[in-house]
Amino acid sequence: MPTKKYVIANWKMNLSLSQSVSLAKKFKDKFAVFNQGEIIICPSTLALTEAVKVLKGSKIKLGAQNVFWEENGPYMGETSASMLAEAGCDYVILGHSERRRYLLENYEMIHKKVKAVLKTEKLTPIVCIGENFEERKTNRRDFVLVEQLQQALSGIDVFGGQQVIIAYEPTWAIGTGTAIEPAEAEYAHKIIKLALNDMFGMQAVSKNFKIIYGASIGAGNVKGFAKLENLDGLLVGGASLKADEFYKIANEITK
Repeated sequence: MPTKKYVIANWKMNLSLSQSVSLAKKFKDKFAVFNQGEIIICPSTLALTEAVKVLKGSKIKLGAQNVFWEENGPYMGETSASMLAEAGCDYVILGHSERRRYLLENYEMIHKKVKAVLKTEKLTPIVCIGENFEERKTNRRDFVLVEQLQQALSGIDVFGGQQVIIAYEPTWAIGTGTAIEPAEAEYAHKIIKLALNDMFGMQAVSKNFKIIYGASIGAGNVKGFAKLENLDGLLVGGASLKADEFYKIANEITK
């Protein structure tokens, strides 16, 4: 049987509170009778509690864009995993390249965040990895992907039905409007799956891990990704700010 596809809208820091509420309402209407796949929206932290009110009664899930690794304490401006769960979140994005680039987030931090999220047993982590242009140009991509997985996930225990989503995002393609070739994404996903098999075993990977693609996906290029063997869904950035375009993406990838 085909596995459920995940289609995740990452709104980043693009919308005000009122704009986030308005777009969430459009998503709710657009996906009212959408029964294939898991649709997830990730607004800013400020908009989470309002978005969960809007989404009540729909099948759309809520995700956060970041989390802190401690449960509580003197950590100015941070939000714990249990706080996100209480706010109504089911998912949280971790280790996005823009946080690594602009906020100097490293893989020790990401590793601690993954552990904290899994500890709540109420949140699913979406762990972002991907090579930059220089690493791609020098044929180091495979090594970089494996190293990033090991840095983020080594020593992590995944129990029962807990899920971990790995989002492959080649950083050189993010925001460019041009996704990589589907065949290249398929190859990268195979490398990721093999690395996960080595770390956790094939049975655990099959049961507990999903691999999705992100970076400049839009309605115009999604079709090429729809039938990839090792693709469990998409993490969509700019195109997720338009409800109509995101619906076309979700409809195509979950056929």
